[in-house]
Amino acid sequence: MSEYIFKLPDLGEGTVESEIGEWFIKVGDLVNEEDIVGTMMTDKAAVELSSPVTGTVTRLAGEPGDIVAVGAPLVVFETESGRDAPPTEPVGAAPEGAAIRSDSGRDGPPTEPVGAVPVEAPPVGAASRRDDSEPPKRIITSPAIRRRAKEAGVDLADVYGTGPGGRILRKDFDLYLKQRATGVTPMRAAPLPGKPKEIKVIGVRRIIAERMSAAKREIPHFAYVEEVDVTELEALRRHLNDKLVDKSARLTLLPFLASALIVALREYPQCNVTYDKERNVLLQHEAVHLGVATQTASGLKVPVVSHAQAKSLHELGAEIRRVSEAARDNSAKKNELAGSTITITSLGKLGGIVSTPVINAPEVAIIGVNKAVERPVVFNGQVTVRLMMNLSSSFDHRFVDGYDAAAMIQRIREMLEHPATIFLP
Repeated sequence: MSEYIFKLPDLGEGTVESEIGEWFIKVGDLVNEEDIVGTMMTDKAAVELSSPVTGTVTRLAGEPGDIVAVGAPLVVFETESGRDAPPTEPVGAAPEGAAIRSDSGRDGPPTEPVGAVPVEAPPVGAASRRDDSEPPKRIITSPAIRRRAKEAGVDLADVYGTGPGGRILRKDFDLYLKQRATGVTPMRAAPLPGKPKEIKVIGVRRIIAERMSAAKREIPHFAYVEEVDVTELEALRRHLNDKLVDKSARLTLLPFLASALIVALREYPQCNVTYDKERNVLLQHEAVHLGVATQTASGLKVPVVSHAQAKSLHELGAEIRRVSEAARDNSAKKNELAGSTITITSLGKLGGIVSTPVINAPEVAIIGVNKAVERPVVFNGQVTVRLMMNLSSSFDHRFVDGYDAAAMIQRIREMLEHPATIFLP
């Protein structure tokens, strides 16, 4: 017998270390060459690593959430003596068969390793088991488990997952097969009364926590809230939607807001800026790459509508819808999750009265949309019911003066209250 050390390869994007996401193996397991051994998390990707040899696992680098440096031992195998083991993956190359999925990120679009395919990351805090009365939810597991389930004729909706967010782990699938073979109905173990459930802050949730903390710590936020009468805008939106043949292309308020924002940024270009902290330089962009804050099962992501200034109203609506859905189902490409110059965020029907959105660094401004509600207001000297909505925005006060921030939001308000002006040359 001989020992083979599988070292953590360079996963690309200048990675010097990576976080253990999940193990599909344990010490003592016999692993075949090309079996998936686990996932590693980087800032932008979850990478599934496959075993380069056939052997028995003798040591693992750590537990999920632990950090491993590139080039450090990840898994140690005991292999048959005399067997030719492949060389350790060279630093700078992603492992063959590694599966990479998109994640949120703020740097430029990275290059994906050859053979990379999207896989989903485990959402933290999502429900792990659906009720029969609830609509079906996306099943979270690895491609290897999906392949085994297909071969065994197993509906993964019947398998109880114990991983983060209900992710089906290898041990869960093996237990299900064993119980099915013996005729035992899989049962969910009841937690001990009063004992809190420990959830490690890893993966996407860890990245969100770090970035939110850095944004609030480093950026002096200036908040500005303005009330907007969107009665006429809503009438226009309904009129345009009624004329649509394809009802799936119906417009929300967001493309109108995006159109007004694009016009306003021509007058206030200091808000369409990103800050290069390393060089202490502001980058003022001519193009508007619009970030759309989107809640997903994995946490908050910001897919990007590139060159939004070149799109019509309906094109903006379609692209906002497309990138948001891609972020939710983890099919978004990496360049669709990076490079925004200003962000719109909306809580939709939960929009409340006022919010204080956190700036999406390295941007300097974020525009928040609150819920539109009918309220009695004074209009043309008379008390009447109008549809009112607040815009809650935040600006980096280091680079955007309060006057300019307020003036830009007032300009957006003017266009939203008189929507025909949005489309004037």
